[in-house]
Amino acid sequence: MRKDLAEGEGRKLVVVHSKELLRGRAGGYPMYADEDELQTKIRLQADELRSEGLDVTLRIEMGAAPGAAHMIADLARRFGADVIVVGTRGHTAIGGLLLGSVTQRLLHIASCPVLAVPAGGSTPKARERELEEVAS
Repeated sequence: MRKDLAEGEGRKLVVVHSKELLRGRAGGYPMYADEDELQTKIRLQADELRSEGLDVTLRIEMGAAPGAAHMIADLARRFGADVIVVGTRGHTAIGGLLLGSVTQRLLHIASCPVLAVPAGGSTPKARERELEEVAS
């Protein structure tokens, strides 16, 4: 993460997790089976950043899937964000196209710049394979 963007006097980091719900006749179910683990991991990361002296607010927003990008963009507007930093999942270009992408959508709807940070496993070789897949 680019935590240096949140360091300094008067700066604030708002961590947002979009808990997307699949709607059905029986109610809403989390889109991801490991939603509880995801939230725990995010809370621990926010706590770690606080312990390093950053001013951190954690927001867990719930809404209908697929609405994560809109939830994040709306919160960024409400908080007056200077930039949205978003991680990528490491899907290939084709996979992102077929599955959709929160990052891709944010690039179109956000009222401020979006900084996309590649997934930890995104190596030069993986990016090369992705380019080859797009080219073929």
